[in-house]
Parts: sequence; C-alpha cells; structure tokens
Amino acid sequence: MNRKTVTASILVCAAALFVAMQYGHAASPTTTLSSKIGLVSIRDVFGGSKKHALYQAQTAKRVAQMRAQLDEWTKQLDTEENDLKNTVKPGTADYVKQFQVVLELRSKLQNQQELIKQQRMAEDKKWFEDLYQETLKAIETVAKDRGLDLVLERTEPKFPIASEEVWSTVSTNKVLYGGGCVDLTNDVIARIDASATLKP
Repeated sequence: MNRKTVTASILVCAAALFVAMQYGHAASPTTTLSSKIGLVSIRDVFGGSKKHALYQAQTAKRVAQMRAQLDEWTKQLDTEENDLKNTVKPGTADYVKQFQVVLELRSKLQNQQELIKQQRMAEDKKWFEDLYQETLKAIETVAKDRGLDLVLERTEPKFPIASEEVWSTVSTNKVLYGGGCVDLTNDVIARIDASATLKP
C-alpha cells in the first residue's frame, strides 16, 4: 500500500468518525432532555393522599352532624306548621303567636342552611389551597432530589367524558405522551403525607 492510499484511508476514517460524533451530539440532547423531565398527576396526588382522605372523612362527619341538627329543626318546623293549620283558629291571638313561631323557625332553618353551605365552601377552599401549595413544594423537592429540570402535570382523562366537559378536557390535557419521562406522583404523595405542616 503506497503513501497516497494510506493517507486517503486515514482521511476517510477521520471523516466517518467526525460524522459519528456529530450524530451522537445531535441525538444525545433528546435522550438527556426526556430523562430530565418529570410528570405528576395532581388528580392522583389528591386521590392517593392519606391526609386528603382524612380531611374528607372529617368533613363527612361534620356534615352528618350538621344534617342531624337540621333534621331536628325540620321536624320541629313540621310540627309547628301542623299546629298552625289544624290546632289554632285563624284570626285569633293564638294563631298570630303560632304563626310567629313558624316564621322564626323557617328563618332559623334557612339561615343555618346557608351558613353551613358557606362554611363548607370556605373550609374546602382553604384545604385545597393548602394541599396544592404543599403539593408544589413536594414536587420541587422531589424533582431536585432526582436531578430533574422540568416537571409537567399529566392527568389522564377519564372516559367516557361528559358532553359538556369534552372541550375543557381536550384543552387542559396538554401532555399527550410522556415516554422516557419520570413519574413523580407516588413520591409526591409520600412526601405530602409525611409533611408536618399540612394538617387536615
């Protein structure tokens, strides 16, 4: 083999090596990027959290107690209304007195129902705000521990979808495929349940 042939072979090998290195550099960012992205389902975090389950159980108990009280007042109102219709004579002082009792009970019952409704809404709002803030903190901590650069929310839609929710589901379901990404949902749930600051 003469000198020209050797030189040509070296140049060909060098060119092939250069192309291979360039291809490797072009392909590696995609692999690295996908491996540094995490996914979390907020719906699954809320549904799988023991603390959220405890909050729901406590809320159900309070609601049952409130309903029992409302049922008592409703029975009392029914009794007083029955007396107004069947016991006292219209146009008499006793009728006016009984009518006033009925009005007061109706007002009391309606006010209490509205109070319970507003109280429930305020309690739920505060709890979900606290839970979501704790979820964000947990996601940040877990992502840093895993060396991730980005975390996306991915909650799989539940089928069949109600007709009035189709377009909202389509517009909010942003991550359609997450192959190669790291699912952090279970780690986030564990950190939330271990939190000393989040209390139902």
